[in-house]
Amino acid sequence: MSLPLAVTARIAAYTIRQHLKGGRYPLVLMLEPLLRCNLACPGCGKIDYPDPILNQRLSYQQCMDAIDECGAPAVSIAGGEPLLHREMPEIVRGYIAKKKFVILCTNALLLKKKIDDYAPSPYFTWSIHLDGDKGMHDHAVDLAGTYEVAVEAIVLAKARGFRVQVNCTVFDGADPERLAGFFDEMKRLGVEITISPGYAYERAADQEHFFNRQRTRAFFRDVFRRGDGGKAWDFTNSPLFLDFLAGNQTYECTPWSMPLRTVFGWQKPCYLLGEGYADTFDELMQGTDWDRYGVGKYEKCADCMVHCGFEGTAATDAIRHPLKMFSVGRKGVRTEGPMAPDIDLSNQRPAEDVYSSHVERELAKIKAANPAAAKHVVNAA
Repeated sequence: MSLPLAVTARIAAYTIRQHLKGGRYPLVLMLEPLLRCNLACPGCGKIDYPDPILNQRLSYQQCMDAIDECGAPAVSIAGGEPLLHREMPEIVRGYIAKKKFVILCTNALLLKKKIDDYAPSPYFTWSIHLDGDKGMHDHAVDLAGTYEVAVEAIVLAKARGFRVQVNCTVFDGADPERLAGFFDEMKRLGVEITISPGYAYERAADQEHFFNRQRTRAFFRDVFRRGDGGKAWDFTNSPLFLDFLAGNQTYECTPWSMPLRTVFGWQKPCYLLGEGYADTFDELMQGTDWDRYGVGKYEKCADCMVHCGFEGTAATDAIRHPLKMFSVGRKGVRTEGPMAPDIDLSNQRPAEDVYSSHVERELAKIKAANPAAAKHVVNAA
C-alpha cells in the first residue's frame, strides 16, 4: 500500500526542489500539540512533566502557523495522545485543506469513540501505536488489553475507508522471531509498518531496555533475514533507512529534517532531545549549533538510530544515489557479510542535564499568565 500518486508527487517535487537549493530543510513537521496521555509507558520520556504543563495545548491557529512557518509537505501529529485534544478534528481538516499529508498517531484507545470526527482523505492516515504482538505491546505500554483494542481500531478504520499504518518501536530484549511474526500479522491486516528502535529518553522510567547501536544492527539483520531481506513486509520506511538499521549504511543524522513543535516552542535540536526551545522555526534553524549534536558529537546521541533522525539522511542519499535505493528495494536488505563502519564515539562531548531548567522556565511562564493554572489540574480533554 503506497501513498496516493498526487501526495507522492507533491512530496517528491518539494524534496527535489529543496535539495537543488542546497542547505537544510524539513521533510516532516513533528507536532506535539499536547503532552498528556492516557497511557504511562515505561519507555516514554514525553509525559514526565508537572500537571500544569501536561494541561497545556497548542491551539488550532498555533498548529496552522507551525506548518506555514516550516513549509514541510507532511505533518506527524503525536504527543501525548492527540485524540485527547478537543480541536484535533479541526486541526486535521486545516492541514488537509493546505494539502499537507497528515499522519495522526494514536494508541487507539479512543479511536472507536472519535472516528466519526474524521473523514477519509488521500492526505490523511491513521498511525496506530503497536510495539509488536500482544505480549510485546501490552508489556511495552504496561496495560493489558491494549493490543486487542488497537487491532479492532485498525479493522474499523480500514472498513471506514481510511488509510492505516502502524508505528512499531522496538526495545532491547525483543525476540526477532516474534517481531517477524507480528510483521506477518500486519501484512495479513493490510497495513504498512513504520519501524524504529527506541530512543533512551533520559527521563524515561525504564532505562534498561534500549538498544545500543551494535545490538540494533545485529537485531534488525536477524529480523529482516526472516522476511526475505524485509521484502516480505510493507514498510513506510525508505529502503535505505532499513538498510541503515541492518548496519549496511554509515549515516549521520539530519535532525532538522523532522523539526518538532511542542507546547514549549520549537525543540532544539530535534524530536528526541530537548536542549532548549526557539520561539520561531527560523530561530530554530539559524540559532541551533547543529555541529554540537549527533552520533560521535554528543553523548546523548551515541546509541540513536531512530527514524526521525535518519530518514532524512536516507532520503538525501536516495536523491544522490537513486540506483542504490532501487537496488536495495529490489533485492532487499543485506543480512550477511561485514557491516559498514560505525561512527567513532571517542570525541563526543558529555551529556548535559537541561531538563529541570526548561521545566522551571515553562512553569514560571504559566504562573505569570495564570497563577491558578500552576496550582490546579484542569481536565482539558
